[in-house]
Amino acid sequence: MRVESSPSRARACILAGGAGRRLGGAKATVPLAGRPLISYPLAAVAQAGLDPVVVAKPDTPLPGLHAEVWLEPAEPRHPLCGIVEALRRASSPILILGCDMPFVTGELLRWLSSLDAGLAVANAAGRPQPMLARYSPELIDELSAGLEAQARVTAVVADLGPRWVTEAELAQFGDPALMTWSVNTPADLSRAERLLAAD
Repeated sequence: MRVESSPSRARACILAGGAGRRLGGAKATVPLAGRPLISYPLAAVAQAGLDPVVVAKPDTPLPGLHAEVWLEPAEPRHPLCGIVEALRRASSPILILGCDMPFVTGELLRWLSSLDAGLAVANAAGRPQPMLARYSPELIDELSAGLEAQARVTAVVADLGPRWVTEAELAQFGDPALMTWSVNTPADLSRAERLLAAD
C-alpha cells in the first residue's frame, strides 16, 4: 500500500535506490529476522512521528509499503541521486536515511528533524554519515553539482559546512556506532541477526 504524505508533518526520506551488489541486490527486500530490511528504518520513522517517503529507482524491488514512493532517475547510480530527487520534491527540510540502517532509533530521528540547521550530519567515530542527516532544499544546487561531477558524497557534504552531530549527542539516543551502521554484506546481515536476537 502506498500512501500520500501529510503536508503538516516533517518528512523522512529513506533511500532505497542502491544496487546492493555486496549484499546480493534488492537491499530493501532482503530478510532480516523475518522482516524486510527497509521495515526497520520505516518503523523508526513512524516512532518519530515523521511522514515516511521511500526514494527508489524505477526498477528497485520494494516490499509492500505504508509509505509514499518517489522515483529517482534510473541513472546515475550514486548516493546523491536520491538526495537530490528528494530535495527537488520537498518544500521544507527533510531527513535522509538509508534503507539499510536497522538500528536507527525514532528518538534520534525526531531530535535530528528538530535541529535548526540547513544541513546537520551525524558523525560517529570520526566518520561523516551523510545518509543520516537533515537537508534543506536550499542545498539542491550544490548537491546537484556534486552529483554531476560524480563526487564522493562525504566530500560534497563536508564542503557545505554542515552542523556536525557529534558522537556525544548521538549517544543520548543509543549506541552511535550501531545507529549509524549500514548493512552492506552477508556478514553484516548475520551480525544484525545476532544483535536483534540478543536484544
